[in-house]
Amino acid sequence: MPVRIVVVDDEDSLLKVVTYALEQEGFEVHAAKDAAGGAFLIEEVKPDLLILDIMLPGKSGLELAREIRETSDVPIIMLSARADEVDRVLGLEFGADDYVTKPFSPRELVSRVKAILRRVNQGAAGKPRMAVGDLVVDSESHQVFMRDEPVHMTTSEFGILQLLIQHPGKAFSRAEILAALWDESPVGDERAIDVHIHNMREKLEADPRNPEYLLTVRGFGYRLRQE
Repeated sequence: MPVRIVVVDDEDSLLKVVTYALEQEGFEVHAAKDAAGGAFLIEEVKPDLLILDIMLPGKSGLELAREIRETSDVPIIMLSARADEVDRVLGLEFGADDYVTKPFSPRELVSRVKAILRRVNQGAAGKPRMAVGDLVVDSESHQVFMRDEPVHMTTSEFGILQLLIQHPGKAFSRAEILAALWDESPVGDERAIDVHIHNMREKLEADPRNPEYLLTVRGFGYRLRQE
C-alpha cells in the first residue's frame, strides 16, 4: 500500500502544490483546510505522516498536534511563517518532529518527508537492542524503555536517542545531530535540537534539571552517559 499523508492548510494554492508534489512521489495524499477536517481525516485514513500548518481557522495546528500526541506517535511536520520562531518552538514542544518555514520549495518538503519516513523504518545495524543503565532502545520495535517502563518518543526524538546510544560517551554537536537526522545533509535550525533534548529529558530523566543520561557538553552539544 502507498504511504498515506494528511496535509492540513487553509491556503488552496499551497494545498494543490503540496498535494501534487507528494503524489508525484507516489504518496497517497488527503487534504483538509481546517483542524476539524484534519482530525476527521486522521481518524478515517490512519495516515503514516501528517503535515500541519500552525495557523488554521478555528483550532490551531499547534492544538491539533498536541491532541494527536495524546494517542498517536505518527510523524508530524509543522508549516510556519518564517517570522514565527516562538510558534515553531512550540510546535516541537507539542510533539512535532520537524517544521518547514514558508515560503518553501516542494522539493524541500518532499525531502523532509522522505527523511522522516526512512527514520521510521530503519533500525540500528547489528545492534537492534541497546542499553545504558536503565535506558533501553529497541530499534526493531521502535520502542524505548526507562526502568522497564515504555516511554513514548516522536520519530525525531527516537532518531536522536538512537544516535547517542550507539556511541555512549561520545559528544555530538548540534550540527552533527542534524546531519544524522537528515542523512548527512543538515537542514533546519540547530535550536530544534535543544528543544528535542529538553522534551526527551522530561520523558526520561528522574530530574530533568539535573539529567543523568542526556548530558550537555557546554558550548558544543550533547552526549549520552557511559555505564
